[in-house]
Amino acid sequence: MRSAHIRSVAVAVAVTTAATGLAGTAFAGPGAGVHRAAAGTTTAQVAAAARAAAFAHPAATGVGAGDELRAQDVMIDPEGARHVRFERTHRGMPVLGGDLVVHLSRLLAYTGVTRAAEHPVAPATTTARLTARQAEEKAASAAGGEAGTAALVVDARDGAAALAYQVPVDGADGAGTVVVDALTGKVRSNTPDSDEFLSPKVLETLRRRGETLDPATGTGARPQALTGLSAAAAPHYPATAHGTGKSLFVGKVALTTTQTARRSFLLKDPTRYGTETRDAKGRETESFGQGAKLTSTTDSWGNGTTTSRGSAAADAQYGITETLDFYKKAFGRKGIANNSKPARAMVHWGDKVGNAFWDSTCGCMLYGDGDGDQIKKPLVVLDVTGHELTHGVVDATAKLEPTRIDSHGNQYGEAGSLNESLADIFGSNVEFFANNPKNPPNYLLGEKLGLAQKFLRRLDHPSLDRLEGTVDYWSPQVANAEVHAGSGVSSHAFYLLAEGSGRKTIGATTYDSPTYDGSTVTGIGRTKATAVFYRALTRYMVSSTDFHDARTATLKAAKDLYGASSVEYRTVDQAWAAVNVTAADDPAARH
Repeated sequence: MRSAHIRSVAVAVAVTTAATGLAGTAFAGPGAGVHRAAAGTTTAQVAAAARAAAFAHPAATGVGAGDELRAQDVMIDPEGARHVRFERTHRGMPVLGGDLVVHLSRLLAYTGVTRAAEHPVAPATTTARLTARQAEEKAASAAGGEAGTAALVVDARDGAAALAYQVPVDGADGAGTVVVDALTGKVRSNTPDSDEFLSPKVLETLRRRGETLDPATGTGARPQALTGLSAAAAPHYPATAHGTGKSLFVGKVALTTTQTARRSFLLKDPTRYGTETRDAKGRETESFGQGAKLTSTTDSWGNGTTTSRGSAAADAQYGITETLDFYKKAFGRKGIANNSKPARAMVHWGDKVGNAFWDSTCGCMLYGDGDGDQIKKPLVVLDVTGHELTHGVVDATAKLEPTRIDSHGNQYGEAGSLNESLADIFGSNVEFFANNPKNPPNYLLGEKLGLAQKFLRRLDHPSLDRLEGTVDYWSPQVANAEVHAGSGVSSHAFYLLAEGSGRKTIGATTYDSPTYDGSTVTGIGRTKATAVFYRALTRYMVSSTDFHDARTATLKAAKDLYGASSVEYRTVDQAWAAVNVTAADDPAARH
């Protein structure tokens, strides 16, 4: 059973700067010294100015007496704007749904706010009727497991602020967080603290159909130089070395490793912040330190089959480093949390676990070996890794989370669907970035899993996925869709923005993307579309962002990058309209 934990609300300041394009963006992670935001201005001064602006404009920001703001990110755009993402406490209690981003001009004048809660966050009372012990008992019952220590919070996520207890749980389906009303004892939410690639719904559908996932493997060599053993060039240890991974899914790959002695190598990349893969040895642990270090005397990892424990490790390390390189080269992002810290993975996690997931406690990817029945191999496929690590990026930025979770572990709500969509969008971008002939890039997710329908999800025409029932277009019912099914709305909008509507062949894959109203959309290209969605995520999305908010966020991002009169801006609007997301049908506008 996985240990229980709770998401941290108080976070350190992360300092970022951003340029106007996908490939030229520069970010700086947090450090001990003072960072320069612009000539004569430090990022600390930017954060202070944004905090002051938030209190000076209470009608717009919702910030008032008893509130305290803690900066999570300070983002500096070369074209002039500054953005500060804040977490909020009220009378010392964390406010769930209280996050906001304050926007400033180059001269640090207030220009606007993006906020999760559009209502005051002060609860009617700060005196609880339930004891912490009673809240823990209710949380344990709701999760079907053991509860940790309850802490008072303000829950501002559902249209009003309420005093509540937040309780970490070790439930039947893994670690999660239960929020219990401190006055009534009602369970307000019960959500997981990690994201599994395969949802309970799709696993049940596969079981019902009698279908298994048995990804095809191959050991063909990727056409690149592999330098192999480097002892002669490394008289001082530890040193950077260049080894060979014989992976399950992409053949031979180059891996940068750490040489610790003349004939001793560690699967740890010193050129990427010390990113490392370890062997969990069948344990269900969320402590990376409990994973066994992977070592080699030859700097060769795996044999291309599951008979070697190093094969899955080669895939994992390769996928993680490709994902890190994509985010750094595309956006200048230094690590998953943009803090120059390592990304980490544990393979062979748990006993017969048929899944892979990002774990926010471990801060790492966890890969099971498959259950030996329905899931035949470790899910260390490239787009799975890109997808799951993107959940880590979302955790470090907008913190999009599902609205609710049912008794089977399925998640619901538009913010959760948007999270899954962004993971699919950037996961497919990792494939395009890697451009590996053994894993040709495309707009399909899970195409190497061995499914009968040949993919798990796809961005161009989401409803072709019959396993999860993914949707093409928005409707009011999407709010009650399982998050992987609901993800199709924004994934489809992204594809239309990038490639346009209609039939076309890109690489080896044929696409035929429809539109809600029969309109024709001409794409602006994947590079620009990805730049728009990334800027929207990091600057204009918050924990409660739904699809209509995402439309607004991407329009603001397109305006920042290309101008309000640009083709790119107009195409963003057209792409969302083509999936039935418009200003006219925004549910918020009807209240």
